[in-house]
Amino acid sequence: MFGPSGWEERYSGEEKVWSGDPNPQLIAEVSGLPPGTALDVGCGEGGDVIWLARRGWRVTGADFSANGLARAGRHAEGAGVADRIDWRLADARTFSADGRAYDLVTSHYLHPPDGGMVEVTKRLADAVTPGGHLLVVGHAPSEVFAHLSAGQHRAMFLAEDLLPGLPEDFEVLVVEQRPRTLSRDGVTVDVHDSTLLARRRT
Repeated sequence: MFGPSGWEERYSGEEKVWSGDPNPQLIAEVSGLPPGTALDVGCGEGGDVIWLARRGWRVTGADFSANGLARAGRHAEGAGVADRIDWRLADARTFSADGRAYDLVTSHYLHPPDGGMVEVTKRLADAVTPGGHLLVVGHAPSEVFAHLSAGQHRAMFLAEDLLPGLPEDFEVLVVEQRPRTLSRDGVTVDVHDSTLLARRRT
């Protein structure tokens, strides 16, 4: 579920893996923010990156799949926003900001094993500039995902599980599980998005 080789294979075909639409919690929390610099870690095919760029953000999209980044680059070219986007090959589990800071750092549906999302949250928080925002969204545990393995279930999290990953200079704005309806194999199911939004104090 979380490894470069599996995603390289998944992104090696011709068909789109995702819809290309921005994730709903990104729309909900970022629509009211003034555009600035943004970093999307685990950007996949670039749907969120492109949405941000269209709204005036200067965006860096990062993912550990070179095939995924290549797809994202093509989609950005097609959307006419490639000049507002940089791409970075990076694994969220070992990600380093390297001294760079962004007004918005976001990540959606990353699920590293064994509670690893707490460490990822800490790494992402290090990339947020004072006054900037961190938005982390993932799948909350649910019976809807009963078909997944025990390890995949353990990789899911509640928003409050991520709080230990926040440095002390962050103010928590949202920590909740938000309902969302999705379609899987033609069937509509109700799930919850674990949503953490925090702001770094100036």
